[in-house]
Amino acid sequence: MTEHEQSTTVGQRPNITTGDSRLPALFTRLVWLLWVASLGTLALRLVTGWTWELSGLVVVDGLTVTMWATVTFFSGIVHSYSRRYMAGSQRVDRFFARVFAFTLVVMVLVAADSLALFAAAWLAMGLLMAALIGHVRGWPQARTAATLARRYFLASSASLAVALATLWWVTGATTVSGIAAAVGTVESLPLIFAAGALLVAAMVQSALVPFQAWLLSSMTAPTPASALMHAGFVNAGGILLLRFGPVVSVEPGVMLLIVVVGATSALLGKVLKSVQTDVKRQLGCSTVGQMGFMIMQAGLGFFGAAITHLVLHGFYKAYQFLSSGGEIDHRGPADAKTGESTGVAGLAAVVVTALAGGVVFAALTGKGTALDSGLLLTLLVVLTTLHAARETVRHTSLPATLRFGAVPLVFLPAIAVYAGVYTVVESLLVGLPAVGDPAELIVVHGVVAVAFVAAYLAIESGVYRRSTRLYAALVNATQPPTGTLLTPTEEYNDY
Repeated sequence: MTEHEQSTTVGQRPNITTGDSRLPALFTRLVWLLWVASLGTLALRLVTGWTWELSGLVVVDGLTVTMWATVTFFSGIVHSYSRRYMAGSQRVDRFFARVFAFTLVVMVLVAADSLALFAAAWLAMGLLMAALIGHVRGWPQARTAATLARRYFLASSASLAVALATLWWVTGATTVSGIAAAVGTVESLPLIFAAGALLVAAMVQSALVPFQAWLLSSMTAPTPASALMHAGFVNAGGILLLRFGPVVSVEPGVMLLIVVVGATSALLGKVLKSVQTDVKRQLGCSTVGQMGFMIMQAGLGFFGAAITHLVLHGFYKAYQFLSSGGEIDHRGPADAKTGESTGVAGLAAVVVTALAGGVVFAALTGKGTALDSGLLLTLLVVLTTLHAARETVRHTSLPATLRFGAVPLVFLPAIAVYAGVYTVVESLLVGLPAVGDPAELIVVHGVVAVAFVAAYLAIESGVYRRSTRLYAALVNATQPPTGTLLTPTEEYNDY
């Protein structure tokens, strides 16, 4: 039998001594109970404005209950999905123990007021995620990827420790709330140094450029762990900047740096995704870009928008990873169509929908109605709607007249829902320091806006594809270390 005459068979799912294990079911039930309890605290906060604290240790406020409800829901989905996905694995109990422990650690992190507790939870979160990345014991690639990720996470924890030690030294406070209260009474130079260290810690954890290597090397993680990573773990950077909002916003230059850092990752993440063919690595590049958006929103002073973004992105990316197997399709060159041309009518429908979307967002949230950084936030909504609407018009199979008319009927309500979620999240964050203070609009914000428009036009027109040198540079920038590649192309067996 020649190589091309081989047939591929799918055997029965192995049953490897996991039938008697009750831990997967136990942890799954526990995490869903945690979600129900989190929903109760969220409802209590919405109705009564309730806040609870254990002085010097934890504070259960609007951010805490929002993230509790979000994280436990994602974790519940991952636990339930994993009961089938991990069936037959010899280390299934260890996997579920790590995922459940990760959930608890994140819940502690978002509630921590003690600096020591916050730092310990941050470190534990990274070590647990590194262990999940290297979960498959038999793969040397998994061990290499886990080692790489662990080094990044330890560096992030070290940067956070430097920031917290500096803040403790200059303020004498041992809690996050104590630092927020003392920021206005100390010199700005140590605070700027601490803010820089906090930004580095957030960049590493959220896989922003140039720290994206650990994320793009993490494909050795089981798919449920990847979903938890992209829907939850990378969001820690936004949580960090919000918790220490009074520190990072003490100097306008720091906030401007955050905007530039976030915008850079947002733009590069989109471009890097365009040269990927692997489904999971496309999702990884997408996460780099989306985390850039989140960090940029924080830099603009819209911490509520950053939290809304991470919640909605978490839902989207968890779904994308858990359904990534369905994206695998075998197509020939004749099937590789890029979609129809938009046409004049389609272009008009897309542009009108995008502009109307910006108006709806501004009207419902009040952002973009004044001469401040809210204008840039609204521009991002317009560009995002423009891109999504154009893709819909080009790739749908509906008749042209119907789809052109349906685009605004679909996207405008979606933007209204987004604005509504944003308003609810912003109301939950009321009372947190530095929340609700948009940055003053300056020339650099205009430069960022022009860069986004230019990047959008370059990507949509495909002009950047004309340069083979640029293409090679983009491909090289997304290549993880060789030791983490699961299957080099030359090892593929063409059945």
